Amino acid sequence: MTDELITISPIDGREVVRRAYATEAQVALALANAQAAQPAWHALGVQERGRIVSDAVDRFVAAKDEIARAITIQMGRPLRYAPSEVDGFEARARHMIAIAGEALAPIRAPEQAGFTRFISREPIGVALTIAPWNYPLLTAVNSIVPALMAGNAVILKHSDQTPLCAELIDRAFRDAGAPRGVFQYLHASHDIAQRLVRAPEIGYVSFTGSVRGGRVVEENAAGRFIGVGLELGGNDPAYVRADARLDVAVDTLVDGAFFNSGQSCCGIQRIYVARSLYEEFVVRAVALTHRYVLGNPLQPETTLGPVVRARAAAEIRDVISQAVDAGARNMIDPSHFREASEGSPYVAPAVLTQVDHRMRIMNDECFGPVVGIMPVDTDEQAVALMNDSPYGLTAAVFTQDEEAALQVGGQLQAGTVFMNRCDYLDPALAWTGVKNSGRGVSLSAVGYEQLTRAKSFHLRSV
Repeated sequence: MTDELITISPIDGREVVRRAYATEAQVALALANAQAAQPAWHALGVQERGRIVSDAVDRFVAAKDEIARAITIQMGRPLRYAPSEVDGFEARARHMIAIAGEALAPIRAPEQAGFTRFISREPIGVALTIAPWNYPLLTAVNSIVPALMAGNAVILKHSDQTPLCAELIDRAFRDAGAPRGVFQYLHASHDIAQRLVRAPEIGYVSFTGSVRGGRVVEENAAGRFIGVGLELGGNDPAYVRADARLDVAVDTLVDGAFFNSGQSCCGIQRIYVARSLYEEFVVRAVALTHRYVLGNPLQPETTLGPVVRARAAAEIRDVISQAVDAGARNMIDPSHFREASEGSPYVAPAVLTQVDHRMRIMNDECFGPVVGIMPVDTDEQAVALMNDSPYGLTAAVFTQDEEAALQVGGQLQAGTVFMNRCDYLDPALAWTGVKNSGRGVSLSAVGYEQLTRAKSFHLRSV
């Protein structure tokens, strides 16, 4: 086992970051500092906490160009798109700061003569955020900002692929004058990360990652009776009804499938199209896919970068091959994308037709630029197929009939149902999943419930 974190860029295989992993002594100090700082941080009150967190957000956003380049170099997203993640970080942070006062206010019970009764929202203490590489800012901000606004201290453990993101967030909080110990990061090995989950100082764990990783977090948290929020990915479906705006559906769903090289938990992987629109949908989707430019993500013309590493690319190619061997047809000629090559992280996008649910692309998560498309004859058939998955993060319905979207959406097993959009997260709404997509809630007023504990006050006048 190495005692160093080494980040290899998928762009060209260069080493771009090397850091020492935290030692046991450094972990113990970070936990002690967080625990010591938290009571005074909570005592500042929500308004003063909001001022400091807002200042940190200001400073972070001011470094947008530096942060965007760091994202691209570490995980390969085209530089033309990377700044939008800083924008998303800011939007989510601003929303959670803005609603904190109301979300954290005491809940008053109905008046009763001689009694004062209310429920306060108390901080948990120290929250641990374990964030992945695919959206290194957006996954982290979901828990960091609301945890701090609720009066908790936070320790961030980021992916080995994107360690600079943790350092840049930390720099913003230090420059904003956040009290020592309130926000910290640790570059931690898997063993140290598990030790953090088990640490008695930790009162809540927010984890975004694989199903296997979520199980490890649950196993290490077992018996501690602490809150655990798990966002574990998806195999997200979309349904294009016969009354849909075809141009909107094609543009939105192709982007939803291929943005970030398909490396999105809520990216579109399965599309079910009303049979009357199916052939035209496929023709348009293929034409739009051929317009993507696969290449070096630092070049301005690139719209599709490499996936995170060569091993991941090999797994994606296996999913495509398995589908084709089972009867699927890849409508995209990989030779059209000259940068794509076996053994490299550069993967040509794939649009698969003649697919069925025996194929991995239709029943498991494929973290890459691949989508399967099937025709359907009824809403009922679409719902049955959309629910035929071990995941349930988001689902999208494309229609001009809102009542129909509500009727279909009410039957879908998903944490979020969209109409005429996909691959999006609204901070005013609860971000949650069902089945293997995890449990717990982040963002929205409901998200604050995960990061606090209820404390009832029952005061009798005598």
